[in-house]
Amino acid sequence: MDNSGPKKTCCESIRDFFTSAKFLIYMGHALSTWGDRMWNFAVAVFLVELYGNSLLLTAVYGLVVAGSVLLLGAIIGDWVDRNPRLKVAQTSLLVQNSCVIVCGILLMVVFQFKEQLVELYNGWILTTCYILVISIANIANLASTATSITIQRDWVVVVAGQDSSMLTDMNATVRIIDQLTNILAPMLVGQIMAFGSHFIGCGFISGWNLCSMCLEYALLWKVYQKTSALAMKAGQKEQQQELKQLSPPKDLENGQSPEESSQPLMNEASVVAKPDSPKQHGCCYQVTEPLRTLKAGWVAYYNQNIFFAGMSLAFLYMTVLGFDCITTGYAYTQGLNGSVLSLLMGASAVSGICGTVAFTWVRKKCGLIRTGFISGVAQLSCLMLCVVSVFTPGSPFDLSVSPFQDLYTHLIGESTLPEADHSLTSILTGGNTTTVAPAEEQPPLQSYMSVSLLFAGVIAARVGLWSFDLTVTQLIQENVIESERGVINGVQNSMNYLLDLLHFIMVILAPNPEAFGLLVIISVSFVAMGHIMYFRFAFKSLGSRLFLCCSPEQKVETVDSPSLPTTV
Repeated sequence: MDNSGPKKTCCESIRDFFTSAKFLIYMGHALSTWGDRMWNFAVAVFLVELYGNSLLLTAVYGLVVAGSVLLLGAIIGDWVDRNPRLKVAQTSLLVQNSCVIVCGILLMVVFQFKEQLVELYNGWILTTCYILVISIANIANLASTATSITIQRDWVVVVAGQDSSMLTDMNATVRIIDQLTNILAPMLVGQIMAFGSHFIGCGFISGWNLCSMCLEYALLWKVYQKTSALAMKAGQKEQQQELKQLSPPKDLENGQSPEESSQPLMNEASVVAKPDSPKQHGCCYQVTEPLRTLKAGWVAYYNQNIFFAGMSLAFLYMTVLGFDCITTGYAYTQGLNGSVLSLLMGASAVSGICGTVAFTWVRKKCGLIRTGFISGVAQLSCLMLCVVSVFTPGSPFDLSVSPFQDLYTHLIGESTLPEADHSLTSILTGGNTTTVAPAEEQPPLQSYMSVSLLFAGVIAARVGLWSFDLTVTQLIQENVIESERGVINGVQNSMNYLLDLLHFIMVILAPNPEAFGLLVIISVSFVAMGHIMYFRFAFKSLGSRLFLCCSPEQKVETVDSPSLPTTV
């Protein structure tokens, strides 16, 4: 006898899916990332255009953004942990979109009245506008970091509940959305600027963010309403006031204030208990509180049992083997035109999506930790093609040319224009190199074997890269306690930016194409070190079972202890 309820019709199932919290998160994330990708692409173009096709403003902006996340990542994460989820999501959303809108309007003014601004106060008004644009854009990026932490690293976990498979599917879907928007959004805004103007591009981005902000705000509220668990954040006074139906916590009965119970990092970082409230401390205590939070966040990150897994992901950022301005610029020096590069970037995106899909399948067959190990082996194997490309015909690799020669000549001002065109400027300008050294003026290569092997390895490695990235992301989601989820992910972002900064410094020190092969070897070495760290983590967690293929039902994928880890 069938006691189950009536089965849902196809229309009801479709309606339930499109009104579910999971789908609403996908929609909100798609809107958010679309706006982010458009802005990140456009702001670099705007800054280059405003400063006379110079990379100075773009370099300053990149340095400010990376340095800010590096220094403030832990503090942003701690702020996410201390405050109610809805408040964090709404505040970061409003700040991010408002800053982009203000930046867009300010850039429209600059583009429209640049000639007049140059003449005012010897150009200081224009310089002030540049400073404001970079500063406000940096605030927008910090708010975007907070949004990413709270939605992708926290809300997704709560919506998935205890269902690890659902969490895997949600992470994979979010990453596919990232991949698609990373291709389509720059294409859209690029066409608008190409057929219109930079002024119109700024206006379009500002208008998009205004409309997107309203829609995302409504979607966040709907997700919050549909998922009651989002309102229950442990140890938060604000949440206790919001959920009046809950009984008073035992901490109050024992004489402990809610403010003390809502500061796990600060309490754990201090061995001696401090019963006095922060208000009783002097001004110096209040001023140095961010520094203590920063230190406590890094200490908590170090004490996590997934520390080596997180470090392994950060080490993958120390590489020139990606589709950024560096690799694109090198490709131009090797005779590839914009059309070929766009096709290669499309192939790279397809490869990344394949890696995302492969992640869900391999995890079901082998478990989460083994998926990371398999992904690392796959990525490193594909990158061997890049190492081989350094020594094949057509490679400009030449150890007899000093990698610091172009840097030295730039510093002393003795380099000629043709020499400069083939060094730092050529590599870092990406698509803008055609304005400095047109492709038809470059001598044709005798062989394209080297650059072909290089990009074949880079594209193939994206499958393992994105699968590995998703593995580490889910390991952090599942093995970091809820009260420290924000700060740990904030420190992880800081580590990622730190290694990313180092790879740019590496290129600045060795900018000539003859030294790019050396950068490739160093990059692959860092990727290998990262995967060695992950192997250490995986072997410590599973032992010899790491090399055994077993079904997920055997539950061998626990990390050290079945319970959630605690920091020392």
